[in-house]
Amino acid sequence: MSRVLAFCFLLLAAVIGVLHLDARPTWAPFADSISVEVDEVIQEESPKSAPNPVSNKQANKLPTKSIAVPSIANPHATWLPDTGAASVHAASLIALKDGAIRAFWFAGSREGAPDVVINSAVFDPKAGLWTAATVVIDRVGAEKGLARYIAKLGNPVPSRMDDGRLQLFFVTVSIGGWAGSSISTMISDDEGLTWSQPQRLISSPLLNISTLVKSPALPFSDGRLGLPAYHEWIGRFGEFLRVDAAQVIDKRRMSSGRGAIQPAVFTNGPQEAAAYFRQTRSSGLPKLIPASLTSDAGQTWQVTQDLAIANPNSAVAALTLKNGIRLLALNNIEVGRARLVLLMKQPQSEQWQVVQTLEDDEALPNDQRKEFSYPYLISGDGNDAHLVYTWDRKKIRHVQYSSAWLKRAQQQLSVSPAQTPDANPKEGQP
Repeated sequence: MSRVLAFCFLLLAAVIGVLHLDARPTWAPFADSISVEVDEVIQEESPKSAPNPVSNKQANKLPTKSIAVPSIANPHATWLPDTGAASVHAASLIALKDGAIRAFWFAGSREGAPDVVINSAVFDPKAGLWTAATVVIDRVGAEKGLARYIAKLGNPVPSRMDDGRLQLFFVTVSIGGWAGSSISTMISDDEGLTWSQPQRLISSPLLNISTLVKSPALPFSDGRLGLPAYHEWIGRFGEFLRVDAAQVIDKRRMSSGRGAIQPAVFTNGPQEAAAYFRQTRSSGLPKLIPASLTSDAGQTWQVTQDLAIANPNSAVAALTLKNGIRLLALNNIEVGRARLVLLMKQPQSEQWQVVQTLEDDEALPNDQRKEFSYPYLISGDGNDAHLVYTWDRKKIRHVQYSSAWLKRAQQQLSVSPAQTPDANPKEGQP
């Protein structure tokens, strides 16, 4: 009965939401997009055609190649500052105006605990050092600012507004688990030193629950942001929110059912984009990466063929460099999160290749394997890359890729022998 009532509430909310957004304005094109050939997930399909999922067996016939990248200009690895918290997770990054990189993550006694706070620290790429961590917001501060009970915090995602200010989106839960969450936001005028009072994003005029965020926002040419989000109550699917400051002015479904959350988006031009998802499918269904595409700047999304790379119900991170090179960071295994890799692809290529195995505990017994998860990728200047990820829920690892290293990796993409790069990077030498 409770499921029936929940479904009725959700259906009513959807109807009201459609009526509320009936006068939706035309969406502006994506801004700062790099025009490249359509990604390999985009097929020449009829809009009404159903996706053609790739089975696990088929995926095994299409292995992701590994290449050996020479050690020139090795990536620099560091740890985010230790705050003494027993559990840390969900790190994210944004480039600052002075060339530094600011990180955000949540930390506490455990995920979802009342003592969880959102931390931040700044990385100096020239010195290779992090500042001490500061607390951006805690549960009590969120309660005061939002004027409502807050049980827990999670998933901070920073963005750059059109006027140059920083905007931080994060997840708040008032009742229940993550399925009962909503997105809140704060704005900084001083590159993250201080923040405004939080405001709750209203993505539905009725219940406004079960909306979460994980991946970076995309700028539109009209100055608004396209925020990839996802839903976890009853269904598990991706949503694309059109955000103007602290207001959601439109939203569109990116996937359907219960099998795809946490979308990470590649733009392919002013109107085209492809989204890759964390799969949450039931047993027996392909443990691959679900995908959707849009050809009208996010107004409509079409589910398309899976990306034939294994996914164990874990987040993926996506980044496009100025030269059109694509990067993906993910757990390329079907079960668990014991291996984390960085993949690269040429703009016109259909072949993703592993350019670095960051962590690999697959050979260890199950009780000795650590979790490496929740990768997040950004570029400071369009030519370099910065990656953060959760290391066994105890630390956050940061890896800085120079433009020289990435260029050398690109040059090696045509190498055919499959070789596995060194795993488990040491401090300063991944």
